Amino acid sequence: MSDTRTESRTDPDLGERLRGAGDWLLAGRLPTATAFVLLAIAFVVNLAINDRFLTAFNLRSILANALPLAAVAVGQTIIVLGRGIDLSIGIIAALSSVVTVTLVEPLGMLPAMLVGLGVGAACGLANGLLVGILRLQPIVATFATSFVWAGLALYVLPPAGGGEAAPRMPEGFVQGFRESTLGLPNVAWLLLALVGVWLVLKRTRFMRHVYAVGGDELAAYATGVRVVRIQVLTYVVGGAFAGLASFAMLANSGSGDALAGGGLTLISIAALVIGGTRLSGGAGGAGGTVVGVLVLQLLSNVVVALRPPTEMRQLIDGLLVIAALALAGLWSQRKGGR
Repeated sequence: MSDTRTESRTDPDLGERLRGAGDWLLAGRLPTATAFVLLAIAFVVNLAINDRFLTAFNLRSILANALPLAAVAVGQTIIVLGRGIDLSIGIIAALSSVVTVTLVEPLGMLPAMLVGLGVGAACGLANGLLVGILRLQPIVATFATSFVWAGLALYVLPPAGGGEAAPRMPEGFVQGFRESTLGLPNVAWLLLALVGVWLVLKRTRFMRHVYAVGGDELAAYATGVRVVRIQVLTYVVGGAFAGLASFAMLANSGSGDALAGGGLTLISIAALVIGGTRLSGGAGGAGGTVVGVLVLQLLSNVVVALRPPTEMRQLIDGLLVIAALALAGLWSQRKGGR
């Protein structure tokens, strides 16, 4: 008899817990949870088709290739959360990289990196002024400025030719990127640091205002948020993250390339969508975006492991990205979490 009473008391509790878990997911965490499911699937597929997948060299390579995209994608996420978009952010990373590598010899590594970071933020400021002050459509304004930044990158560091040696980063900088600390590759620590920066940033007043502007611009304005200022600052911060991405690009290659970075822009948008950020703004977060970056990187690794014909590789890459976007998009109409 007592067992029956106990069961009758615990069953409602269990039901309430399950309903609470469901409400927690549907309240905004489901898109990010979906990204983690996609990450697990991509991980298992890699494990099944590549017997060298879990080697230290392979994992380090995956993370090293993911880091520049992750930094660009975090910057893109902040811009999108404020109801903007930046089609030039990958080119900004390329411009920052060539400025940095060109100035390393005359200024030294740290001053050159600070200048490169400043270049990224300055490009973001220019984009933000076009969007926030001149009220140009973000997609049009940043598409136009992408050509300006690309032209500047080619001016700063023209393609190698004439027997001239291209400027390079110090060997210690490149080697340090490839080494390990406390059993983890340094690139993994840098990726964790990137997530840590986001976790700190999202608790700031600035990010609260970004979410408010992205969720409802008029309501944010009515509550005293300086909407234009916030919109401009999202581009500045996004440009700064592009500057950080340039350092990872330089560490990967050892030298600058004015033509690099263009492909990062659209992939960064795919990553944030997979990670649960809404392109309409106001919902999502860079934590999910980093997961989306890892999903895309693992999918790319699948294609490499399968060794398809060269002419088919880009097609297969595109189909896999579309499949990931389609699965993540099942929940795109729900409110994303932070």
